[in-house]
Amino acid sequence: MEQSNSKEERKGPGVATPKGGSRARLRDFSRSLPMSLLKAREAVMRHFRPHLQAYGITEQQWRVLRALMSVESIEVMALAEATFLLPPSLSRILKDLEERGLIHRRTSEQDMRRGIISISGEGRRVIEMAGSHSEAVYAEITRRYGAQKLADLQKMLRELEAVLAEPIEVGALPKPAERKAPSD
Repeated sequence: MEQSNSKEERKGPGVATPKGGSRARLRDFSRSLPMSLLKAREAVMRHFRPHLQAYGITEQQWRVLRALMSVESIEVMALAEATFLLPPSLSRILKDLEERGLIHRRTSEQDMRRGIISISGEGRRVIEMAGSHSEAVYAEITRRYGAQKLADLQKMLRELEAVLAEPIEVGALPKPAERKAPSD
């Protein structure tokens, strides 16, 4: 006789519901798309991190420097959007990169409130040096996974991004539960 101490009971392949009969049916955590994407990202980044660390660069700093390599200069908010970094985080990253001489910062001539960022010569040098290691990692990933499969994966990810560009309407969101005042 098996006894389960789990708080979940299985209801078909990959679907779990909390014990006690709740109607919410969630797919199994192992089949969660966001988690699968995070796990795949981690599997990839695990191979890039040691090379970045050897150059004293974090993943986020690398993202910023790589984005700056593709433009002459860019406004801070546009850089935040391009790198998927929140403005407060980007602000700290830019401060560090500027102190290290890897970027240049100036204000916009049209609007003094807007910051303009560009990569410095030293920043380009770091990218070029770290980039050779990055390309070696890409080559190994391509060898292991296959060039065509990697190209197909990147194409599918771009398609998924495009399909999900518009909000998904799934009905009215439930109203937040009214909070009860704590009783004394």
